[in-house]
Amino acid sequence: MIGKRIGVVVNRKHSVSFAILLVFIVLQSANALTIYRIGGASLPAPDIPVSHEFVQLDWVSAEPTLHGELRQLDVANGSIAPVRLNPNINLTPLIESEFGGQIQILEWAGWKNREEGDAVIFDGDPETAYLGDGHYVRVSGLGPQEKYWLFDLGGRFLLDRIRLFPREKFKTHRFIEKFLIGINDGDPLKDGTREYRLRFADFDVDVVHNISENAQPTINLVMPRTPVRYVLFEGPENTRGIWEVAEFEIYGIGPAPFSSFVSNVIDLGGPASIGPLIWSGQQDPGANIELSMRAGDDDDPNNYWRFTFRGDERSRFDEKGKPLTLRTYKQVESGAKAGVTHDTENWTFWNTAFPFTMGSGDMGALKSRQYVQVRADFSSTDLASGTLDYLQFAVSNPPVVNAALAEIVPVVVPSGKPTLFTYKIKPHFLPNDLGFDTIVVSTPAHIVGIDAVRIGGMDVSFKRAEITSSGFAVQIPLIDTQLTSELIEVDFRAEVFAIGTVFSGQVLHSERPYEVPQGLTPGDADPLADGDRLQVDLIGLKSRAIQAMRLSGAVFTPNGDGINDQLYVEYDLINILGDVPVRLGVFDFSGRYRGAVVDGNGVSGRSTVIWDGLDGDGRLLSPGLYVLRLEVQADSGVHTYERAVSIAY
Repeated sequence: MIGKRIGVVVNRKHSVSFAILLVFIVLQSANALTIYRIGGASLPAPDIPVSHEFVQLDWVSAEPTLHGELRQLDVANGSIAPVRLNPNINLTPLIESEFGGQIQILEWAGWKNREEGDAVIFDGDPETAYLGDGHYVRVSGLGPQEKYWLFDLGGRFLLDRIRLFPREKFKTHRFIEKFLIGINDGDPLKDGTREYRLRFADFDVDVVHNISENAQPTINLVMPRTPVRYVLFEGPENTRGIWEVAEFEIYGIGPAPFSSFVSNVIDLGGPASIGPLIWSGQQDPGANIELSMRAGDDDDPNNYWRFTFRGDERSRFDEKGKPLTLRTYKQVESGAKAGVTHDTENWTFWNTAFPFTMGSGDMGALKSRQYVQVRADFSSTDLASGTLDYLQFAVSNPPVVNAALAEIVPVVVPSGKPTLFTYKIKPHFLPNDLGFDTIVVSTPAHIVGIDAVRIGGMDVSFKRAEITSSGFAVQIPLIDTQLTSELIEVDFRAEVFAIGTVFSGQVLHSERPYEVPQGLTPGDADPLADGDRLQVDLIGLKSRAIQAMRLSGAVFTPNGDGINDQLYVEYDLINILGDVPVRLGVFDFSGRYRGAVVDGNGVSGRSTVIWDGLDGDGRLLSPGLYVLRLEVQADSGVHTYERAVSIAY
């Protein structure tokens, strides 16, 4: 980042010595790479053979005022894992002090914070007790006539049991004869649908224990192994005599079912290309860890709203006309708060979560961004959980290009037929951007060849072209800030096999292999072209799922002499949704099944398999005429295609 700071000085002074200018140029040509790591503080810094900056962040630095969160997670040895409850530790005294929850009581005016006298039920002293003698009824005849405690655990946990009892000296006549225990998982989408709704509160629970004739002083209640946020105790009515509770104990078990880490909003120092997220840790079978990212152009991913009390009008500005922020929104009176929404103008949404087993995932940022957040969501059971050691990603600041629009033409083509396409790119550079000389296009379509490259309408030679099963790459003359207005066009031929086939792209600098490539944004790169997207549909699509099946020959001789020993079978599947069962079976001419060449799943596209003349038991088939039958179980039914082939010796 030193070069950028010197650059600011140069621009302000407008005149510097030649020596300082030379230093500025050298520094600007250095790598712009920065690697961010969250967690894993004991690990060595990344070892890569180019100059770079390394930023180490801690899990515990997640701060709500900076939009970070560390929810129901323990930090130990540089890693994070869901909070694990000890079934021998009473949670009730910890609800307010360690879990961020609260204990409330219900009165005729609704829920309120517990009173001082309620604290005796979790003070750890079995000689102090809450006395249920009816004193909790504030207005005779109004409001609830029962005693209610609502234990908000501060998050969702698995509970093992609940235990409550009176003082030892009163155990024979002050035990609770009638009471109810209910649970609520805190999901607002379930509100109003649970089994039992309280009469004097907007709250409902599922009843797990409803006791009406208890005669035991010490009560042990087994709890269902389901996520719980709230535990409700409903005591006896005011008219049912004196009862007491010396201690009300709640015991949990296992890891928190749902926990999450959200990083603070990270300032990258300027618009930057954001590389893939990588991670390391451990995930038990039955547990799940999902990772995701989002990026933005300012330091707040949210919009904040308040009611103006002019009808239903809402405003993003305070009473002085200033935009609401996280800090000022907290100062708005509760009745005036109108909610928080995602800032869709300046921030991307969280990308589709990456499964833990992937090990890495690309957010696919379509332009450079200055701010980024990363997230990890844990789902655990009472027997399975996971640990995350670190999250890491790289950025390039400045990027190779701030942003680039891209489109493809034509956007509707025949299925499975070689078609000439033009990929159009219009870059938008900021002054310090590095420039790019390589275009990479990723697609499931079958690339046949690359024909031409034009810059600003003029044909140019391309140095290198590479075609793979996942797309193609082409190296072109360097495009930098001097060519910011030039349209780049690549002509190539491809065969498309599915509706909605995407041709996503990115650009990079071949001489800076460690810099982060920049993704391309679908849009109107060429106003004269009718495209605006990177997705291709099919025309004249027929109902069949198999477009064609081709053999390398009508006869082959699998006798081991190295000549014509194998048969190559190539088939095209059209517009298959996801993976579907595919079988390529071998039948003799009497119709008897002899074995399978392919027995698995397939997707839209072209596949090639090799048959060596063996049957299903690994024996070489006798000379003769055989039928290869391809069967595809698509959504529209079972599709078949047959070709005959001869085995000869």
